[in-house]
Amino acid sequence: MTGLDTNVLVRYLTQDDPVQSAQVDQLIEQTLSQGKSLFINHIVLCERVWVLTRAYDYPKSDVVEVIEKILLAIQFEIEDKSSVWEALNDFKTSRADFADCLIGVKNRNAGCEKTWSFDKATCVLDSFTSLETAHLLTSPKIKPE
Repeated sequence: MTGLDTNVLVRYLTQDDPVQSAQVDQLIEQTLSQGKSLFINHIVLCERVWVLTRAYDYPKSDVVEVIEKILLAIQFEIEDKSSVWEALNDFKTSRADFADCLIGVKNRNAGCEKTWSFDKATCVLDSFTSLETAHLLTSPKIKPE
């Protein structure tokens, strides 16, 4: 198995740099011809979404489609694929960032009852609770000795 960094995945999917895209295409072809898979971890996926939305100005629907294609492609081995599917579903149906959706899924899967956040868009997800609206945090600040 061979890991891919975000910039390699960006070149592969956008094909916007002829030289680098050709190098990536060749790498992927060689890797697959050797019977190996290409590993994509959660950080790479989060960066990929950020790059597509911020640098390439892709609409959310296109970003969702790209991630779905990555998840379905046989040449890619995805870190904890079921968590990515869950996060992608949350991303599709909310205003939360994909990274926040994945944080919520990973924390829930790790046994967290909730994940505190100040991000209002994120707090619409079941796995998050708004720290701004929490009334139980009324104790004074802890002061160092």
